[in-house]
Amino acid sequence: MTDSLAHPQLRFPAAAAASGGPRDIVILGSTGSIGTQAIDLVLRNPDRFRVTALSAAGGRVELLAEQARKLGVRRVAVARADKADELREALTARYGGEPLPEILAGPDAASELARGECHTVLNGITGSIGLAPTLAALEAGRTLALANKESLIVGGPLVKAVAKPGQIIPVDSEHAALFQALLGGARAEVRKLVVTASGGPFRGRTRAELASVTPRDALAHPTWSMGPVITINSATLVNKGLEVIEAHLLYDVPFDRIEVVVHPQSYVHSMVEFVDGSTLAQATPPDMRGPIAIGLGWPERVPDASPAFDWSRASTWEFFPLDEEAFPSVALARHVGSLGGTAPAVFNAANEECVEAFLSGRLSFNGIVDTVAAVVAEHGTPRGTGLTLPDVLEAEAWARVRARELAAGSSAAASATSVTSEARV
Repeated sequence: MTDSLAHPQLRFPAAAAASGGPRDIVILGSTGSIGTQAIDLVLRNPDRFRVTALSAAGGRVELLAEQARKLGVRRVAVARADKADELREALTARYGGEPLPEILAGPDAASELARGECHTVLNGITGSIGLAPTLAALEAGRTLALANKESLIVGGPLVKAVAKPGQIIPVDSEHAALFQALLGGARAEVRKLVVTASGGPFRGRTRAELASVTPRDALAHPTWSMGPVITINSATLVNKGLEVIEAHLLYDVPFDRIEVVVHPQSYVHSMVEFVDGSTLAQATPPDMRGPIAIGLGWPERVPDASPAFDWSRASTWEFFPLDEEAFPSVALARHVGSLGGTAPAVFNAANEECVEAFLSGRLSFNGIVDTVAAVVAEHGTPRGTGLTLPDVLEAEAWARVRARELAAGSSAAASATSVTSEARV
């Protein structure tokens, strides 16, 4: 373990304790789940944090304008260029006759904000489109509070080439937990990382029982409130597979020493097992404000960032082994991570397309991971050792097209089967 990106004992200079006023923060993906919770945290701690810029995709322009006005930001960005005028109108309505913040629009707008003057960039964008802003923030020397796991997964070697040790502070609850638990020992003393999974809404079901679940069923997560893509990924446990790859890249721990266990209560967010047999667990009630506070405030903690346990009340914490037959996504992710190169990008892009097909009724629940596995198999073993951004983008584009083709074929086959069955009746 010699090339850790986020080991807390290796702190990047930018992560030193803030002094002389609030820490300047840029929030990417401000209208999403991570972004809105981060803003809540900032508003409750004005002496600690000041948001200077916001970016969003463009689907919730009114909310973005409201956030900009409330925070008094200097710059606002929207990924969809066709939403620039609508954003300007929304800002004008809220600012009255006061000067508006600078407005940026287009696919490169978030990256422009990420390389701007600030202390920390919180990347809360969903999907691999977060890769370019991640690279921009790192290249500019900013501390990166990373909630966009996809950018690290699809562009791991690219990120590792530019990130200094400790420059990335993970915001995923699992990786923020590992980040903290790793403080309990030296790197050479780490035996295993244990990543916990809630099990999603379908814990305990067999593969056969999962065949008929609906999008509505899959979106009903028992413990976390997240966006639709992440929620479906949690139901298939693809999200946990992505987190295994992320843990490998962040902490330079081999895949065979990263274990996944099911913990329905979502109290323990992850654990580190040391060579002497002891295990350190990081636990809080399920609330993302705690991990966000670690990302924004490290190396100092933010008081009352999230709820604490009431230890005077009895509670039960359960742990179960992962059912890899019903949920093969974690094993597939390990395979993809071991392949390296563009394989993780193919895995992630194909999954995003399959989730969309499932949500629109064009693919079965089990068909999500089955189709992703087929796309990964067609992609084959990556050639060469180098990886460039064009390589990643080309692989993603191919994977998306192929996943859509296979999903369409699956839907057509299912329809033909249904018609045949009705004819026989």
